[in-house]
Amino acid sequence: MTTRTELLEIIANGENSGVEFKRDDLSTKDFAEELVAFSNFQGGMVLLGVEDDGTITGLMRCDLEEWVMNVCRDKIRPAIIPFFEMVRDVKDDQDVAIVRVTRGYDVHALWHNNTNRYQIRVGTQTREATREELARLFQQRGSVRAELRPVSGATPANLDRRRLRNYFGDIRHQDVPDDNDEEAWRSLLINTEVMTEEGVTVGGMLLFGATPNRFLPHAGIDAVAYPGLEQDYDAQERSALRGAMTPLLSQDGDFVENGLVEQALDFVQRNTRAVVETQGGRRVEHPVYPPDALREGIVNALIHRDYLLTSTDVELAVYADRLEIVSPGRLPNGITPDRMRFGTRSARNQLLKDVMRDYRYLEHMGMGIPRKIVRGMKEHNGTEPDLVEQDERFTVTLLAHSPE
Repeated sequence: MTTRTELLEIIANGENSGVEFKRDDLSTKDFAEELVAFSNFQGGMVLLGVEDDGTITGLMRCDLEEWVMNVCRDKIRPAIIPFFEMVRDVKDDQDVAIVRVTRGYDVHALWHNNTNRYQIRVGTQTREATREELARLFQQRGSVRAELRPVSGATPANLDRRRLRNYFGDIRHQDVPDDNDEEAWRSLLINTEVMTEEGVTVGGMLLFGATPNRFLPHAGIDAVAYPGLEQDYDAQERSALRGAMTPLLSQDGDFVENGLVEQALDFVQRNTRAVVETQGGRRVEHPVYPPDALREGIVNALIHRDYLLTSTDVELAVYADRLEIVSPGRLPNGITPDRMRFGTRSARNQLLKDVMRDYRYLEHMGMGIPRKIVRGMKEHNGTEPDLVEQDERFTVTLLAHSPE
């Protein structure tokens, strides 16, 4: 329960992303909008009986609790059950009601005039979500997979038939349709989520597109190598890595054509100097970063990034003392950096994950981060990798050597 002192402190701090002041004579529509916005964000509270400027005017409705519960049931889809409490005699014998909602497992909407209206919280403001914001909101709640959205203008002719034959025939060892049997190809691609009835999916284009960046300009890796410890216009190399995510393999498993992962590994290799040691009188070279840790970081960034963020690529930056891999978007489905270190698994893009695992880029147990990155870096040079989520970016930082 909230004490009078605690409530006065909340009011003194003013409205914010999680607190809204309202008179209790507001309309059911306006009240429902606030609760929907909080539920679609990180949760929050509406203080009834408080003016916008923080002045406590108290409550007027005699049936306030019943009114609140009816609004949550009748004006919000799906309905929510808030936490309701009354704080008596907050100031000058005036009471204040606190209506608190948590972050919803579903995306909630205001039901008004037989229409769903989706509200979000932006700072101290509640407003209707844009089309792009709503798509990302449904994705965050696990209601939609961005990788299965059809790519505008893309047809099966825009897929690399060589890669498709390689994947289904050589990797999955299944029958592959004849090149001229378009109906059989269409059936295969639809049933494996490379396509939908509307066209090629985002995942299908990323994995097997002949020119994926023509349709998805944000689907590559922006790689840069700096000579020092900070970003510098005078970089030793800048490269926009483009193409399909999957490689093209020969019958014996050799690379015929690199995918994005191999391109990124090649970039790091030519922009880092090997560590030279003398063992038993022999000169031995070791890579600056363990290949498994580096590969895992790049693969995870490509697979788990938020492809609804269309303004930025995966970023790969090589410095003299470290390497940074930046994946656009927040971590999915309640995952945190700490949970990742312990092997908690959650996939934003299941199709990408499944196909890349078929190519043996991923462990079937899903323990790549704790085993390959965390343990791998400790065994390689005694360092601890940094895993940081900030704003709309998730960054993995590997250190070249232990700090002295």
